[in-house]
Amino acid sequence: MDTMLLGITGALESGMSRWRELLRRQVVQKVAEENEEGKNRKNLFEVKNKLNWKECTVDPSEEYYYAWLQIMVFPVLYNWVIIICRTCFYDIDYNYLALWLTIDYISDLLYMADIIIKFHTGYLEQGILVRDLTRLRQHYMHSSHFLWDVLSILPTDLLYFRLGIHCPLVRINRLLRSPRLSEAFDRMETRTSYPNIFRISKLMLYIFILIHWNSCLYFALSDYIGFGSDPWVYPNISDPDFASERRQYFYSFWFSTLTLTTVGDTPDPQREEEYLFMIADLLIAVLVFASVVGNVGSVIVNLRDQDNVFFPNHELVKSYLRSRRIDKELRNRVNNWYQHLHINKKITRENEILQQLPGRLRTAIAVSVHLPTLSKVTIFQNCETSLLEELVLKLTPQVYSPGEYVCKKGDVGHEMYIIKEGKLAVVADDGITQFAVLSDGNFFGEISILNIKGNKSGNRRTANIRSIGHSDLFSLSKEDLTEVLAEFPAAKRLLEEKGRQILTKMGMLDDTDTGDGNLKEEEKIEQKVENLENGLGTLQTKLARLMAELESSARKMEARVQQLEKEMEEWSDEEASDEREGKQTGGGVESEAGQLQERGCKENNIKKTLVEANVEYDGVSTDEREGRFVSSGMEKTDGGNEVEGVVEGHHRNT
Repeated sequence: MDTMLLGITGALESGMSRWRELLRRQVVQKVAEENEEGKNRKNLFEVKNKLNWKECTVDPSEEYYYAWLQIMVFPVLYNWVIIICRTCFYDIDYNYLALWLTIDYISDLLYMADIIIKFHTGYLEQGILVRDLTRLRQHYMHSSHFLWDVLSILPTDLLYFRLGIHCPLVRINRLLRSPRLSEAFDRMETRTSYPNIFRISKLMLYIFILIHWNSCLYFALSDYIGFGSDPWVYPNISDPDFASERRQYFYSFWFSTLTLTTVGDTPDPQREEEYLFMIADLLIAVLVFASVVGNVGSVIVNLRDQDNVFFPNHELVKSYLRSRRIDKELRNRVNNWYQHLHINKKITRENEILQQLPGRLRTAIAVSVHLPTLSKVTIFQNCETSLLEELVLKLTPQVYSPGEYVCKKGDVGHEMYIIKEGKLAVVADDGITQFAVLSDGNFFGEISILNIKGNKSGNRRTANIRSIGHSDLFSLSKEDLTEVLAEFPAAKRLLEEKGRQILTKMGMLDDTDTGDGNLKEEEKIEQKVENLENGLGTLQTKLARLMAELESSARKMEARVQQLEKEMEEWSDEEASDEREGKQTGGGVESEAGQLQERGCKENNIKKTLVEANVEYDGVSTDEREGRFVSSGMEKTDGGNEVEGVVEGHHRNT
């Protein structure tokens, strides 16, 4: 017990020193940022002393806030373990009272410091961290955490003056700070590299606290009933074997463990209180068993899913090989390949694993992992960084077994390879004679994916490459490179020029074919430009003709409308003069009525012609308008002659 208490005290002191160091660094960093804006760095110490600590704000995503949460784990766990232990085991409380009071008030100070930090802890509003202290205080005071934090720090220790110093139960309100413990565990689980192990450890800690509380209550119930009064309760403490405080705690803890895990036989209860206690323990034991099984099962499923994500599913492949009756030798090769992946933790599905991350983070991870390897390739040296960042996302890890061919002479090259680890041999057609050995950092097949004109090999492999042992390679496909270079035309020309230089040194570049190909390509481009110019001239001519036709049609229509309006005015004047003459003569009414009816019909025909002309103009093509304009003009002329004849006959009749 002394060792445990000394360990807790040391952990609290180390946590406090770590918090002070992190807080000091934060203050220095803030002062340095102010100095960058124009202040002299020589006055750093003076400015740091003048800094108002009341204006500091805490970013919950930074490291020192996470460190403070880790510090707060100790006082919360201390209160959960020690308060009930001191209440039920009197000897522990009496023998170490000074130590308990010291740690009690240290934890109270941490509780108060935690409230102050919460008053200065920022929060996100529309994605931006709020640093206004007034708003931070209002946000914290209107939250539910503020009420629980205040209740947990109420000075209930004043009840010591009435109940006595040996009544630690008055500090039971300190357990209300448990949400801080949950927050700390959640942060730890997201930051740790081994989340499954952390979940199991957290579950075991919760089970330990539960058994600890049960053992304390068991000892208190035994004291209430009477030590040694029956086989179920704790034996009589007058017996020297059961009188020591360590024996009391360990026996009670052992009895509670047997009860809650239901793995051993316990004495049968004799009293009603004992029965009720056992019933409650058995019900709790069911929940404990279910939580343990559920959490362990979840961890096992997560581990299996993790293997399936990192490595191909071996079970499916083995089932397929059995169903297809593949020969034993080939099955052994597949099994050895899978075994190599699992033993050496070789990951071949990196792109699928990182698919859930945002594009920027995925690119940053790929750059940190693959960019040094890609930079070793000669043709990619001196290329712009943005091109290399796009290419690293296209690299695909591949693992080759001993004796396996990576490529053979005469194969069409669809990808290039970069050796990450292992050795590969350039062998003859017999597969035995070795011409060269390639090791880490070497590459091959880069020329075949560039489509350089004049390449005598015709984008085919010129050598046999075989893996000597287990080899890890990165492959870059021709399609991926072409897709990336489409966005970087300058880099494409640079890579092709480097490829030509390499082929020239190797004597594999046909300059004649390259020159002829360039000339033919230039002729094709010139021919296309000429065709485009001719087509553009034809379109311009047609456009000018259509505009002229449209203008002519508009003029003809305007003239026709004016003529029709003039004829309408003449008919109106003639009608008025006829009415005046009819009144003066008073004769020939019937003939005059017939003539007026005839004139009205002709006038209606003219109006109808005018309306039809306007409607037809909106719904016909240019050629049809022009033809109709001509015919309408003829009709207009005929109609005008007819009108003149009618007018002359009218004057004769008058």
